[in-house]
Amino acid sequence: MPGNGHRIVVDVTTNYVEDQSEPRDRRFVFAYTITIRNEGPVAARLVSRHWIITDANGKVQEVRGEGVVGEQPHLRPGQGFRYSSGAVIETPVGVMQGSYQMVADDGERFDAPIAPFSLAIPGVVH
Repeated sequence: MPGNGHRIVVDVTTNYVEDQSEPRDRRFVFAYTITIRNEGPVAARLVSRHWIITDANGKVQEVRGEGVVGEQPHLRPGQGFRYSSGAVIETPVGVMQGSYQMVADDGERFDAPIAPFSLAIPGVVH
């Protein structure tokens, strides 16, 4: 656990983007909106992201990159940042998880975990 009480909370909502998906071609597009909140006492910048996206066939995509949506948001205590992005998988159901790499204003680097969340077409339940 990081010291100094660093605490980044990540909330996710997802939805299936039907008009961009082609089920016959095994192309399922999902949009997700993420809200990142700094609930710790020290301001911190989100410097990079690491995603692991797994479809129902067990195919894994790993995504690493700088920041999110072209930004490296700096979150003061109590401040939030919201953005939307998307993922494309080959099955109607999948799972995403990962982490954000953060640098606090006190110089400490730490990871903010993103708990697994489902990508699923409405009405498709496993």
